[in-house]
Amino acid sequence: MKRTSQQRPPVRVASYNVRKCVGLDRQRAPERVLSVISELDADVIAVQEADFRLGERPTAIPHDFIEKYTDMVPVALGGGDVSLGWHGNAVLVRKGARVTAAERLLLPHLEPRGAVLIEFEHKDRSLRLVATHLGLTRSFRRRQLRAIAADLRRRAAMPTVILGDFNEWSHRRGLEPLLERFEVHAPGRSFHAARPVAALDRIATSRDIALADAAVHERGAALKASDHLPVWADLLLPAA
Repeated sequence: MKRTSQQRPPVRVASYNVRKCVGLDRQRAPERVLSVISELDADVIAVQEADFRLGERPTAIPHDFIEKYTDMVPVALGGGDVSLGWHGNAVLVRKGARVTAAERLLLPHLEPRGAVLIEFEHKDRSLRLVATHLGLTRSFRRRQLRAIAADLRRRAAMPTVILGDFNEWSHRRGLEPLLERFEVHAPGRSFHAARPVAALDRIATSRDIALADAAVHERGAALKASDHLPVWADLLLPAA
């Protein structure tokens, strides 16, 4: 999509299930994951499986590593100094972006699941982002998406993107709760990184957002840093 001189530059969003930084070589290497995140050159990225699931749920990505290896900063989501996110969902924003809201959303679940919501300003645009890692069964995924959609309906209108590991193998089924107000994009096959066969990682945009470009990041360290490949999208947001 060609931009005219009147159009502002797109905001790049991305999503990456990092599998607690354990790569296909079975080595835990957070610096490798962060090198992939840096390659994405995103303005905001939703990260799944950023924390361990047991005990105090410590982060798999040390905070000082984020400062060292990227131009991003983590959004504070109430996990204290131990966790990076909530239920493994973390959000990193580019330095200079202004986060104006950050909340945790409780979702119906069979196994522990949740979502996080942030609102931020960047490139003279405002964007609401919901980052999530949906459940393993379609019935619960639908319930979780209905809960997210219901929460968003109660909020003031604002350009919104929902993204993360949707765990949905079908291109047609399971995403119905979003389709009235969102367009769901599957940038490509992102799982399994060794042999991508499924587009599990999705990006859903509200109708006031135009998709300029989107793809799976399928090169370099991403090929073995996790069992998922990251996905990204360039979004054209309406004028404030």
